[in-house]
Order: sequence, then C-alpha cells, then structure tokens
Amino acid sequence: MKKLAIILGALLVLVGLSSFTSFSLGGGEADDIVGIWEPSSGKARVKIEKIGTKYYGKIVWLKEPIDPTTNKPKTDKNNEDEKMRNVPLRGYRMLKDFVYKGNNKWEDGTIYDPESGSLYSSVITKKGDVLNIRGYVGVKALGRTDTWKRVVLKKKK
Repeated sequence: MKKLAIILGALLVLVGLSSFTSFSLGGGEADDIVGIWEPSSGKARVKIEKIGTKYYGKIVWLKEPIDPTTNKPKTDKNNEDEKMRNVPLRGYRMLKDFVYKGNNKWEDGTIYDPESGSLYSSVITKKGDVLNIRGYVGVKALGRTDTWKRVVLKKKK
C-alpha cells in the first residue's frame, strides 16, 4: 500500500511538472501578442486578443474619434463594401485569424486598412514590446511593414 502511494505521488508530480512545462513554454509565448498596441502613425490603438486558437485585433482608441465633417464617431467610410461604410471604426476588428507558428511569428491572418479600405494578407513578428506587421497582396516581398509598440497603461491611483 505504501509503495502504491509513493508511485501515485510520483506520478502526480510528473503530471504537474509536464503541465507546467507545456504551459510555460507553449501557450505563454503564443499569447505574448495579447495586449494593446499602437501603430507607427499613432492615430489608433488596437487590442489584440485570443479567441479560440486564433488572434484578432480591434480598434479600441482613436486619436481623432470624431469625423469633423459629420461631428459623429468616425466610420469605415472607405470600405469597398457600401454596407460597411456606416460601421464605427472604434470596435472594428482589423486583424483577423492569425495563428501562432512558433518563434514569435503569427501567420495566416489578414489586416484591414481603414484609410484605404483594403484588406491584405499579413504576417506578424514580435521582438520584445514591438510588433512588425507586414501586409501584402500575393507575395510577402512586395508588401509593406508597419511597426507597432505595446501600450503600457498607467494604473489609476
């Protein structure tokens, strides 16, 4: 009976260690992209979150949230789809379907540019608190990369 208790105890320790190792090495790095990021233009902030097994980003802040011509919240006025032109930009999901591929790289996603109304295939790479987001049509080499920095929100006192 004592041997069985020792074996079960050792088994529990091994299961616990393997769970900890796979969590800290596997999911942790993939989720490093989660947070609020600011594109190089400084015009917006995008919250990246994980939904299921993929990563998505939506606009959560705009430097100029009000359209000066309408005095209403800015909308997706440049969208190719006329039905989408009245959708507010704040809350708009501009990054979709990114999958973590390892080595601080997320692929298979798309990025929408509200200024041009265009949708691009995209790859995200991360180094520290910086994302390099490459949007392209067809060939990655012919795309454009924008650098986004993590926004560190100050805690209220």
